[in-house]
Formats: sequence, C-alpha cells, structure tokens
Amino acid sequence: MAHLPQPLAELPVQVDACVLEPLSFATPRFERLTTIVALSGGGRTGRGEDVAYEPDTQLEHRANAPFALTGTARLGEWSTRLDDVELFSAEPSNHASHDYRRWAYESALLDLGLQQAGTTLGALLGRTPAPVRFCVSSGLGPAAWLAVDPATEFKLDAGEEWDAEHIATLEALDRVRVVDIKAHYGDAWGLDPETAHHQLALVLAGMPDVVIEDPPVDDRALALLAGHLDRVAFDAPVHALADILHLPQTGWMNIKPSRFGTIARLLEAIEHCERQGIKLYGGGQFELAIGRRQIQELASLFYPAGPNDVAPGGYNALTAEPGLPQSPLVGFGQSAGFGA
Repeated sequence: MAHLPQPLAELPVQVDACVLEPLSFATPRFERLTTIVALSGGGRTGRGEDVAYEPDTQLEHRANAPFALTGTARLGEWSTRLDDVELFSAEPSNHASHDYRRWAYESALLDLGLQQAGTTLGALLGRTPAPVRFCVSSGLGPAAWLAVDPATEFKLDAGEEWDAEHIATLEALDRVRVVDIKAHYGDAWGLDPETAHHQLALVLAGMPDVVIEDPPVDDRALALLAGHLDRVAFDAPVHALADILHLPQTGWMNIKPSRFGTIARLLEAIEHCERQGIKLYGGGQFELAIGRRQIQELASLFYPAGPNDVAPGGYNALTAEPGLPQSPLVGFGQSAGFGA
C-alpha cells in the first residue's frame, strides 16, 4: 500500500464545508464538463478538479455531493478516511472515474492544507520548482500553431489516415516530440488493433527520435519494438505502480496525476521511475481550471524538462491565436496550483 511522505502525511487540514462548482467548455465535437471540489476551512478554500469525461458522471457528482466529513485532521488521516467514503451514488460507466473523483478530493485537501500552513508543496518535499517545458496537443495540428510560434513543440495522436508521406512531412518539421498510438483506449478514442500495429511500424521507421506513447503490447508489437523500448512511454494503462510493473520496462512514462487517484500512489510511481532511471513527462485530462495548474506545478517539481503535455488551456482554442504563454512556463510555487 502506498504511503504519503511524512511531511505531507502530517500536514494538518481543517475542513468546514464543501461546495461543488460546475464548469463547461464547448468544443466542435462535444461539451467538456468538469466539476471543481472546493473545500473551505480557516478562511481558506482549497480546490481540486474532477476530470471524468462522461457527462452523466459529472452530473451525478454535482447532484450527489458526497463529502460529508468535517473537522481537522492530518492529510494522511483524511486520505485514510476517504477510503471509507462512497464518492458515487451510482457506479460510473468508466471505472477510471473512481480515480478521477478521488483525485479531485485529495488535491483539494492538499491545496487547502498548504494554504492553511502558509507553505508550498515544493517546500514540504524539499524540491525546487523549475520552468516547465510543454508540448501542444491541439486538434488544430502543427501548421496553425507554428505560424504563431515556430518554436512550438507537439504531442500528436497517430491518425488512421497517416501514411509514410505524412510522417515524413511531420519528421521534416523537427517539432514533434511524442506520438500517441492510443492502443489502450478501446473503440471510443483509440485505433483499432490492426491500424495501431500499422501506424506503430510507420512511426518507428519514419520518426526515429520521437517518444512513442501507448503502443500495443502483444507479441507482434513487441517484436516491432525490439531495440526501441527506450523510446516508449505508457499512459492510459497506468493508475498505480503495480500497473507499471506489469508493463514492459520502457525508457519513458507519462504521468497523469488524476489517474492515480491518491497523492500517495502518484508519488510512489514517480519515486519508482526516478529510481529506475525512467524519464517522465506530464499529461493532462482536458482540465478546465485548477486541475491544469496543479499538473503544471507537479511537472515543475518532478519532470520539468520532459515533453510535458500540460500546455495552458488556451491551446485548446478553436483557432491558433498569438499571445498565449510560451514554453517553458515559469512562476510555480506559492501562487501556482497547490497552496495558491
């Protein structure tokens, strides 16, 4: 079982009330809903963001505010209490939503406790925040953003329409750092198995320096990846250290904090990767508010130089506009996502 580092476990947090704040953002394909968990106490408010993708899961959360615990306890004790709190009134259609909602409450508790203590996450963990390099994963594609800023770096999803000529064009840009094969998302978001294998082979041959995220892991794919696992990362299958240990050992890992559910599980996985020399980069979940700033702050403390998929929310806009913050992001600490 994962345990919090002592400075975090001992952090006192006073909770007087919980309010849920609904957010939405319209895209051409769907309306993105998230829910902010706002915990107040001692004249401060700590926030976390539930990033479940299914609208019915977000609406269920808002209609059934589950956090009934109040009082003062250490952060480690709050996390233990959450083990016994039923955060759902009905089983969500996506099991990962359990982790997403748990993370919203854990991150809100951490934010609140740091504010009340007048300290920062970096200070408690003995880490100094650094400027965060980020990649853009906008659906607009590279051309629109490169016209705004030629230095933009990208993380791209491999499309089923990609062929060798298209991959050669992307390679010639020398701006693509990560290609996501999306072989672990199922039919709703990912490529079908045959297409995933085909695109994996094309990317391996045509883009020799990019990180390849979430390739298949069957015998056929592992044969293709022989000698290339140092440039492979996993994302979707990873919710805990146990998941990392069951996957092929690779040179990279994409860390999406909300997938881990608890702060302890997140830090346990990061510590393992650091010990094993596995390079890290952060990933996002289309956060609309505080959740995005929190994953950026975590990147600043643990993997600032990675090809982090944590670009500011403005890069999700329908058109590429100048004036957005550029990579690397700076200014993390007391005024960032935790303890703001």
